[in-house]
Amino acid sequence: MSPLCIIFVILLVLSGIGLIVFILLHSGKGTGINDMIASSVYSSQTGTSIVEKNLDRITIICAVVFLVSVLVLMLIYPQGSIGA
Repeated sequence: MSPLCIIFVILLVLSGIGLIVFILLHSGKGTGINDMIASSVYSSQTGTSIVEKNLDRITIICAVVFLVSVLVLMLIYPQGSIGA
């Protein structure tokens, strides 16, 4: 296994775990872990908070890293080449 492959597999696993965690942190209809942790930062006028915006950004970054890792691994190891 090449060092490039190991790096992208590690990125894939870490971004996958990050996606699970950050998606679970998103609140649905105003109740969630995010509301309990950062309720003091919320802005009542806009309806969204700084924490929600940052959580969205982190989730999108994790999703992009996950997608890029999958695509690179698909190019490095085409279908059926790992077992050979």
